[in-house]
Amino acid sequence: MRRPQEVLIREVGPRDGLQGIPRVIPTAQKIAFVEKLLLAGIKAVEVTSFVSPRAVPQMADAEEVVAGVRHLPGGLAQKATLSALAGNLRGVERALAAGVDEVVMVVSATAEHNRANTGMEVEQSLSQLREAVALARGTPLVVRGAVAVAFGCPYRGEVGLAEVARVVEAMLEAGVREVTLADTAGLAGPRQVYGLLEKLMRLFPEAPFALHLHGAREVTLANLVEGLRAGVGVVESATGGLGGCPFIPAAPGNVATEEVAELLARLGIKTGVDAGKLRECAAWLRGVVGGPNGTP
Repeated sequence: MRRPQEVLIREVGPRDGLQGIPRVIPTAQKIAFVEKLLLAGIKAVEVTSFVSPRAVPQMADAEEVVAGVRHLPGGLAQKATLSALAGNLRGVERALAAGVDEVVMVVSATAEHNRANTGMEVEQSLSQLREAVALARGTPLVVRGAVAVAFGCPYRGEVGLAEVARVVEAMLEAGVREVTLADTAGLAGPRQVYGLLEKLMRLFPEAPFALHLHGAREVTLANLVEGLRAGVGVVESATGGLGGCPFIPAAPGNVATEEVAELLARLGIKTGVDAGKLRECAAWLRGVVGGPNGTP
């Protein structure tokens, strides 16, 4: 495997970073957050999620956020790929109507986490994903897939290659454009990240993979380096290191986008992102949400 010369940083802060904040952030501030990210050179942003507002109240204004971002001055939104998470087929329908470019659907590698996260069995979630791809066919909407707890499950522990490969294979057969491997619970180690990616890339040589990391700063950055060494060209991160699965107790935050950008710059990998502006964005965001993940 060869380390890529250029990496796409997909910012997930407006969705994954904010979804667990206990205080509802005003829509205007969410739109301002995305604007600052785009001005920093971020080219792909997961702006919201189309899920039940009862389950995730923070995302109740999904349509309003997308509309506001689309109308940012200077055509900023037209220069980037805007995506959203969809919890089910109804969420995909809402995302399509709202006009996002991409939608991502999450299926867990383990039945235990999938039930906690979606209330469905793994096969039910895969069935919804197949229907989503069929719904998007003939429209501009791109459907991506994400495998949650690919590196370890908080309810089960170790996750085997066969469990992850089963979900990846089903997603690719359904017609998704990209598969994200998510360390949802922050349980991965560097050797594990490289090992799993190396095996999956051999099993699915034509598949584009992305990496989504949670956990302590030192570990996530080491995991990122190993992901790059395996050949990953897309990294998902959240400015300020915010975020965490709302269905995992004391879930760790995302790897911080500003630190990802700085590390990639030191490695000589192109991103087109201004890490200094991201630092400024992270400082602004702390003022919006308060302490870590919204705590006082």
